[in-house]
Amino acid sequence: QVQLVESGGGLVQPGGSLRLSCEISGTIFRFDKLEWYRQAAGKQRELVASITGDGSTNYADVAQGRFTISRDNAKNTVYLQLNSLNVEDTAQYVCHLEYIRRRVAGHGMEFTPLDAWGRGTLVTVSS
Repeated sequence: QVQLVESGGGLVQPGGSLRLSCEISGTIFRFDKLEWYRQAAGKQRELVASITGDGSTNYADVAQGRFTISRDNAKNTVYLQLNSLNVEDTAQYVCHLEYIRRRVAGHGMEFTPLDAWGRGTLVTVSS
């Protein structure tokens, strides 16, 4: 079973930086896309950044120029570097993975698209 565990959140002053990690465990046939979302108190969840299996990245407007998403295949970990943080960045940050599972089925192989969510890590920006 694929599991995601986030870490790296904490309390930081405005203008500071944090690096969030999303560690992936379990067997994946193909990594399609990993997304970082965030949800602030009383607000809807919003997509912050994503990275695909071929390394393509995409950022929300709030993240452009300040956040960087990257992947370390050897460590099965996706990172989200947060720079120039402000109080509006305070939120629970959660990672979401879309992947393909492969397993034996009958006389052949079965490929199933699945997804998994982590539990999140809290980022608090305050002076």
